[in-house]
Amino acid sequence: MSGFKAFVLRGNLVDLAVAVIIGAAFGTVVSSFVAWLTNKMPKSASEYFSNDPKSFGAFLNAIIAFVILAAVVYFLVVMPYTKAREKFFPQEAAGKPADVALLEEIRDLLAARQS
Repeated sequence: MSGFKAFVLRGNLVDLAVAVIIGAAFGTVVSSFVAWLTNKMPKSASEYFSNDPKSFGAFLNAIIAFVILAAVVYFLVVMPYTKAREKFFPQEAAGKPADVALLEEIRDLLAARQS
């Protein structure tokens, strides 16, 4: 059971699932925008919003559905996943990176050499 928990909470699986869900929803937004744009292309600029609001309404509907889906995925998948990962795999306090420590040591040696 601990192996499965480590596999699920590793990160790649949840990130991939969220990316697929958000990507599919964004694909709907793009396809509805392209359909709206191609339906309006032969007409003049003043007729974009006046004649047929259904295609623009479908685009707005796709945007609203995307925002709702993104919020649901964030609050029901990403936040609980992040809390579970912090609970089961706590991050150790990170010290200074090795390159920063080396640069500080060089600085201290140069300062000692000058004085």
